[in-house]
Amino acid sequence: MSFLEKLNNQILIADGAMGTLLYSYGTDCCFEELNLSQPEQIQNIHKAYIDAGADVIQTNTYAGNYLKLQRYGLEDSVKEINSAAVRNAKKAAQNNAYVLGTIGGNRGIKPDSISIEELKRSFREQLYCLLLEGVDGLLLETFYDLEELEIILTIARKETKLPIIAQLSHQEPGILQNQTPVNEALKRLEGLGADVIGLNCRLGPHHMLVTLEQIELPKHAFLSAYPNASLPTYTDGKFHYEGDADYFRQSARAFRNEGVRLLGGCCGTTPAHIKAFASELKNSVPVTEKVVKLKPKKVIVESAVKREYAPLQEVVKERPSVIVELDPPRKLDTSKFFEGAKALKEAGIDSLTLADNSLATVRISNESLGYLVKTELGLRPLIHISCRDRNIIGLQSHLMGLHTLGLNDVLAITGDPARVGDFPGASSVYDVSSFELIQMIKQLNEGLSFSGKDLGQKTAFSIAAAFNPNVRSLEKAVKRLEKKIHMGADYFISQPVFSEEKLIEIYENTKHLNAPIYIGLMPLISSKNAEFLHNEVPGIKIADSIRERMASLTDNPLQATREGIEITKSLIDAALDLFNGIYLITPFLRYELTAELALYAGKRASEVRGISYAENIIY
Repeated sequence: MSFLEKLNNQILIADGAMGTLLYSYGTDCCFEELNLSQPEQIQNIHKAYIDAGADVIQTNTYAGNYLKLQRYGLEDSVKEINSAAVRNAKKAAQNNAYVLGTIGGNRGIKPDSISIEELKRSFREQLYCLLLEGVDGLLLETFYDLEELEIILTIARKETKLPIIAQLSHQEPGILQNQTPVNEALKRLEGLGADVIGLNCRLGPHHMLVTLEQIELPKHAFLSAYPNASLPTYTDGKFHYEGDADYFRQSARAFRNEGVRLLGGCCGTTPAHIKAFASELKNSVPVTEKVVKLKPKKVIVESAVKREYAPLQEVVKERPSVIVELDPPRKLDTSKFFEGAKALKEAGIDSLTLADNSLATVRISNESLGYLVKTELGLRPLIHISCRDRNIIGLQSHLMGLHTLGLNDVLAITGDPARVGDFPGASSVYDVSSFELIQMIKQLNEGLSFSGKDLGQKTAFSIAAAFNPNVRSLEKAVKRLEKKIHMGADYFISQPVFSEEKLIEIYENTKHLNAPIYIGLMPLISSKNAEFLHNEVPGIKIADSIRERMASLTDNPLQATREGIEITKSLIDAALDLFNGIYLITPFLRYELTAELALYAGKRASEVRGISYAENIIY
C-alpha cells in the first residue's frame, strides 16, 4: 500500500531527531557527512526508530545542500552525501518503513539572507539526488520563511508526483514570523500541491497543540506534527533536552484529536519519545472532524511614548540642520563629555549623535548617556546601534529599551569587527547586518517583533543609515543606499568627506533619492591625525592636497588645528550649496572645535538660504 493510501486510513508514526542522538554520542562535525564516513551509525539510528514503532523515517539530509555543506568545505559532495543517505535509510528500513527524502530550510529567521536564485539552485541539486535514489516521498521541514517553502514546494511539485510533506516552524502559537496566521499559511501550501502539511521544530507538544487548535482540517491534504521534546537547556558547555517520553505519550491523543495523521518528533526527541507516541496511536483511526478554536485578533495601538522632537528626516528636508557626534568617554569621568554636550547645545545643533563603541573600543553605554543628555540638557540624542555586539535577542531588547526611554532617533550600522578594537579576543556577533537591523526597527514601528510577534504597541523610531562615499565605486555605494531605503531607512549620515570634488560627486549620484543625507565633516587637528585616518580607519579617505597642507604644519600644532578648522569651514560652504544636512564629528572630545563649526554652519546657512540665524529658525 502506498504512503498516502495508508495515511488515508490510519495514523502513521514518524521518527525522531537524528541530530539529537548524534550530538548525544559526542559527534561534533557535519552530521550529513557521516552518511559517507560512518554509514553503520546512521543505519543503527534509523533502525532504533523503526524498532520503537516508526512507520516512516527520514534521510539524514536536513542540511545536505550546497549552501549549508559549504560551511564544512563539502559543497562539492552534495550528490555523494544525499545518495548515501537514501541508501542508508533504505538498508535500515528493509521495506518495513517508508523513506522520506529530507530537505531543510535555509533562510532561518533572516528572510533576505539568501537570494531566491541561490535557494533554487541549491534546492534543485539536492532534490534530484534524492529522487534518483528512489525515495518514497519528500519531507520539506523546519521552514521559518513561508516564501522560501512556497518557492521550493512549487519546484518540487513540478518535478515529481511523489508525496510531499511541507512543514513550517512557527515563532509563537498560531503565528509565523511575518505575522501570517499558520492556518492561512498551511492553506497556501495545500494549494501549491503539498500532500501533507504541518508543523515541526521550535516548540514542544503544548504550544504546538495550541496552534493546531486554531487550524482547520485540510480539504485534500493531511496534517502532520513533529514537536520538539521541550525547550533546550545548556549545561556544562552542551545543549540538551529534558523532555519526558511519558509526557509525549500523554499528549498523543490530543494530537489525534486535532486531526494529525503523521506524528513524529524533532529536536530532543529519541526512540523513547517515538515509542511513547506509537504505544498510544500506532494503527489508530484518524479523526475526520474537529472544532476550531479561533484566536481573538489583537489590536496594536500607537506608541504610548510620544516623540518630543520632529523626526530628523523631516527637519532636514525643511531647512538646514546640523548634528554633531560626540563619543562617549572611555573612562568613567563624564564631566568633559557633558561640558561638550552643553556647549554644542548652545551652538544650536539639532542633535547630539552618540557612537556605539566605535572602532570596537569600549566606551560608556551610549544609551545611558543619551538618556541623560535628553533629560538633563534637553538636547535630542541620536543613538548609534551596532550589530557587532548583540545577537537578535539583544538588539530587539535594546531597541525596546530605547523606545521605553523615549530615545526615538537611531542610526543602524553593522559595526567594526571586534578584532580592530581594544579587546581583539572578543567575539563579533553579527546575527544581522545593518540591512536586517533597519528592517527590524521598521517592523517595531509597526508593532511587530523581528520574529513577527505582536508587541501590543508601535514604536516611533526615526531610522538613519550609514553611507560611505569614500569607495572606488560610488555607484555601488548608492545601490546600497537604495536597498537601505527599501528596508526602511528614513535618511542617511555619511562618513567624513574631505574634498569639494567628492561633495559634488555625491550630490550628482544621490540627487534622485528621496531620503536626505547629512554630509559628514571632521576637522583635522594634525598631520599625524590626517595620516592615521587616511591609512588606518575603514571608510575614510583624505585628499592628497589636504594631507600635504596638514603636513606642512607639523612643527606648529596650533596652526595645524586652525588649518583643519579652515579646511572644514570651506567644506561646509560647499556642502551647504548642495545639501541641507551637516554632520560634524568631534575629534578626541575636542568639542570646542565642532561647536565653532556648528556656529559657522548656522551662520552660513542663514546667508546661503536667507534664513534668520538670530531668530534660531535653523535649529
